[in-house]
Amino acid sequence: MELTQLTLSEASELLHQHQISPVELTRACLERIEQLDNRLHSFITLTAITALQQARQAEADIRNDKAGVLCGIPLAYKDIFETARVRTTAGSKIFSTHIPERDCAVVEMLTSSGAVMLGKLNMHEIALGVTSENPHYGDCLNPWDENHISGGSSGGSAVALAAGLCFGALGTDTGGSIRIPSSLCGVVGLKPTRGRVSLRGVIPLSWSLDHAGPMARRVRDVAFLYEAIAGYDPSDPFSVNAPATDVLAHLTEGVQGWRVALARDDYFEDIDIEVLEAVQQAAINFEELGAHVSEVPFPGANEAAQLNGLITQSEAAAFHSDRLATQPEDFGADVLKRLQTGAAFTAFENILARGAQPVLRRQFERFFENYDILLMPTTPISAPLRGGDAVARARLLTRFTAPFNLTGMPALSLPCGFSRDGMPVGLQIISRPWAEAEVLRAGQAYEQATEWHLRQPALLPLYSKLSVKTTPVEAGEDHP
Repeated sequence: MELTQLTLSEASELLHQHQISPVELTRACLERIEQLDNRLHSFITLTAITALQQARQAEADIRNDKAGVLCGIPLAYKDIFETARVRTTAGSKIFSTHIPERDCAVVEMLTSSGAVMLGKLNMHEIALGVTSENPHYGDCLNPWDENHISGGSSGGSAVALAAGLCFGALGTDTGGSIRIPSSLCGVVGLKPTRGRVSLRGVIPLSWSLDHAGPMARRVRDVAFLYEAIAGYDPSDPFSVNAPATDVLAHLTEGVQGWRVALARDDYFEDIDIEVLEAVQQAAINFEELGAHVSEVPFPGANEAAQLNGLITQSEAAAFHSDRLATQPEDFGADVLKRLQTGAAFTAFENILARGAQPVLRRQFERFFENYDILLMPTTPISAPLRGGDAVARARLLTRFTAPFNLTGMPALSLPCGFSRDGMPVGLQIISRPWAEAEVLRAGQAYEQATEWHLRQPALLPLYSKLSVKTTPVEAGEDHP
């Protein structure tokens, strides 16, 4: 197998068996980035020199038996996570020269685990959108078909994974920004419970709704990344000191006897027939795995999605108020429109939304008194063609994801099929707060019972890295 097509788990095993080296693996990724990313635009800043330095250190650590699972694994981070001495743009012209003095909390954790940072990934500008059509750094293109959007706002993270440019990535999710691109690009993304993963050093979109989480090509890989970044951070005011569970301990034990709800009402059936059929088949797969599946309505989702949009835009407008007043021309057209909409919401409207939020949270929590997990589509459609109305697409593509930002529940997206035109379809698995272990366990059982995760984008040729002795980027500076 070509090195960049290994999963994170497979690569880690080979590294610890000394069959490959971190330097070899990192060079393979850098070479593939050089060959493909001028088309896909998944990276904003490539940190080749740093990556090779970290890879050499990881090589020494593995040789001296000082290495964990992620040691020597090439990762990449959405460009909203602050990184020391490496610019962090948030996909915005306004932050194009922003160079933080220190790493954000989650990057600190991954670096201390020995992970290799390949660079910073493209995204929808300031994370306020779901297409990742970025007017400042180039449109981030879907590797399954470059005429389609990648989703967002963590579009670069999903594209880099699907194209084999890295082994894991970080994303953020305020209305679906991890799960939507994961669904549209055919990878796996986890939005943990609100407060489980530190937001310290992450440029805000919405103080109330932001989440950070891992993305990879397999559920097990996401679980490894989650284990590395989850936990209480006393320096983060949004972090919650709740007991953490070992998500890997029971990951492969299946769902025999589980109570599984399949969301079925008018809100969840107003979707493309191909998506509906794929999710219905996934429910059948869960029954075959020994779960008890019931089709049930899930009331409150529509209201929660609308309130999530109101709060997101209001808080984004508040955070960017000075920039909105003094340099509106530096925002992209769709982002400017949404910021202006957010600024126009009244205090009365925001108070009503805040009042409804805990009511809906409690309603959703009580739903899980009767069910272990909830199944629904991640998005109502597969990836649409590029160039549409980005604001309208935000409303459409966040329909099934945004409710769980408002209520803060853990939610996983993973592949469950393909449309007739060959674009991935995503299944969303949700559970009660702090139940990441159950969500990942269910995802692992489903993934291993199906073959959707084994498909790769046909448009991208594979390149053997074994014959490459050096890579041109190695000799230069880290660069955009």
